[in-house]
Amino acid sequence: MIPHNTSLYPLRFQPIYKKKVWGGRNLQHLGRTLPGGEQDLIGESWELADLSETSPSGGGGGAERSAIANGPLAGQTLHQLIEHFGERLLGRLKLSPTGDFPLLVKYLDAQENLSLQVHPSPQYARQHPDAHLKSEAWYIVDAEPDAVIYKGIQENVTPQALRGAVEANDENALLDMLIAVPVKAGDCHFLPSGTCHALGAGILVAEVQTPSDTTFRVYDWGRTSRELHLDQAMQCIDFAPPNVAQAEKRTHIAGMFTTVSRLVHCDHFRIEKIRMTESYQQEIPYDQPAVWMVLAGKGTIDPHNDVPPVEFSRGQTLLIPANMRDATVQLHEDTVWLEVTFPQTKTDLLA
Repeated sequence: MIPHNTSLYPLRFQPIYKKKVWGGRNLQHLGRTLPGGEQDLIGESWELADLSETSPSGGGGGAERSAIANGPLAGQTLHQLIEHFGERLLGRLKLSPTGDFPLLVKYLDAQENLSLQVHPSPQYARQHPDAHLKSEAWYIVDAEPDAVIYKGIQENVTPQALRGAVEANDENALLDMLIAVPVKAGDCHFLPSGTCHALGAGILVAEVQTPSDTTFRVYDWGRTSRELHLDQAMQCIDFAPPNVAQAEKRTHIAGMFTTVSRLVHCDHFRIEKIRMTESYQQEIPYDQPAVWMVLAGKGTIDPHNDVPPVEFSRGQTLLIPANMRDATVQLHEDTVWLEVTFPQTKTDLLA
């Protein structure tokens, strides 16, 4: 039970780690103490999750709710806070159709290729109530030389040709059909639901997505331990190259102490990269919740209420509540974070 007069403050979360056959231990580079030993391959860290259900092949089935890691509300789940605080936490933000927070935020450590996969298209989701849209963005935190992602299907590739290559296990032919995109640290890519895609080996990404883990595997690079979903996938794949230029159009606003670079702006979320210099202090008034994924540096947010200032550092993810109009942030080092907010003009984020 949360006392009625409890104040809100910047919230940190306990990471939810997921073992994956393609994972590794590179999340340790974010200052994490990972579960298990070196043989335990951690592919995902769910940083902020509020899902009433997950798919057995993705999240493992059942609900997945992030728990608060700091302050008086430690141990409570994000969902419990949504139910208790309502607009004090969310402002006017609409929840997902299942009544959950409308984002899922992760880190992914790909030591091998992830499966070639697709998430439900809007038409498929309308026809199958148990399938949910999943549009996502990948910010490349680190990448080995020559690392690539696969982002869409080449022009003039037919569904029959793609299916034939998969069923024949003809990896060379399949690779010729995919759009391979070289990546480096600092790149950001938007992948709307319906895009056939795969995260390539040797890449660490921050992932921001709509709150679903409905995934249909098309091809698994010779691995045979996991099922494919070729029939469902073929109903969802958009065979036109993804039209994402507008969503990925970068803009920059630079000041003496702060730089704001817009990376992605879509119907569901907006991602900006914020850089602030050491010792700088600034008000951070929001009328909606904001998610920070801290990439470098450290600082303190003072909510200016009865809760002490909250420290943050590289590798941590925070949720800044909507009702914190007097809060200030001060940087102890040059600091960089991804700031995820919500488009103000969208009346239903998951429509």
